[in-house]
Amino acid sequence: MHIKAIIFDLDNTLMDRDTTFRKYSEQFVNDHLGHLDPLTQAEIVADLKVRDADGYRNKQEFFEEMVECLPWQNRLTACEIESYYNTHYMTHACKMDYVDEVLAYCQRQGYLMAIMTNGKHHIQYGKMGLLQLGEQFHTVIVSEDAGMKKPDRRIYQMALDKLEVEAENTVFVGDHPRNDIWGANQVGIRGIWLRRYHGWDDSLGIKPWKTIDQLNELLGII
Repeated sequence: MHIKAIIFDLDNTLMDRDTTFRKYSEQFVNDHLGHLDPLTQAEIVADLKVRDADGYRNKQEFFEEMVECLPWQNRLTACEIESYYNTHYMTHACKMDYVDEVLAYCQRQGYLMAIMTNGKHHIQYGKMGLLQLGEQFHTVIVSEDAGMKKPDRRIYQMALDKLEVEAENTVFVGDHPRNDIWGANQVGIRGIWLRRYHGWDDSLGIKPWKTIDQLNELLGII
């Protein structure tokens, strides 16, 4: 297989979402639950991480749950929590290890590159702007703009069409077994699974083409 194009997931592939969400949660707790002692604040930050389910929770449900479960002194509404999230979350964005090294290598090799991410336009572009991601990529596909989201097979075909490349010459790098690896496989794109917090789902009926634990391991594959 001659690789011509690489499609990257954003959250927990190029951006360290785990660290980003933890820092955001610490700011939220400090700003709105500052009456609590430090140990209790730390426990709430850990609990929010679990409830957030690595970003796969419905956001509105998550915010409404926060209204009910947090030990408020001055209770916020779900709308107020959403507004705070939209303003502050992206400001804590940080890159995964080796991102700059890997992207520079891909550019030198002349690969076509894309980002494909599920999420809202202003949140995802806000993260990319803070991380200075964008100029390296030939196209960016955000699910809100596309009107569909991973693992809908049409969104992977959209990326191939925008890059003007065939599936057999393309790889997808991402951390989510279904949304990134299985989804891309539906249209014939080989998947490189960045092993993070999602265990492999054997019910998918496929295995990733390659598995890595750090992004710089890509340099020995592509």
